[in-house]
Amino acid sequence: MPVKIRLAQRGKKKNRTYRVVVADSRSPRDGRFIEDLGYYDPHHNPSKVEINVEKAVSWLDKGAQPSERAQKLLEISGAWAQWRSSKGEVVSIPTAPEEKIKSSSKANKKKQEASEASEDESTNDDSPEKEEE
Repeated sequence: MPVKIRLAQRGKKKNRTYRVVVADSRSPRDGRFIEDLGYYDPHHNPSKVEINVEKAVSWLDKGAQPSERAQKLLEISGAWAQWRSSKGEVVSIPTAPEEKIKSSSKANKKKQEASEASEDESTNDDSPEKEEE
């Protein structure tokens, strides 16, 4: 029985969340699964990824093959690096991505202008003034 770690869809249209599950490769996408490892919610900024690392590592040790997207989520959660390091390989643990900001939004432009104005004021206030006697 080939076992895969993959995503199963949950939620309404245009508001999907995904469960990271261990399932038989012959079962349907949202059908029967062996174990639930965690979830992935792409609608937050940055996306939320919650995966039980111990369960994921144990399934990877047993030979479960992750799909491409599931492997990326395992890398983000740190489970992939922990599994690779348990095999004796040297791997770096990734850090969480920074919040994405749309550069073309009006609100972002206003924030940048305000921060530039406050920086200009702070540089003018910090400059030493010469006293004439």
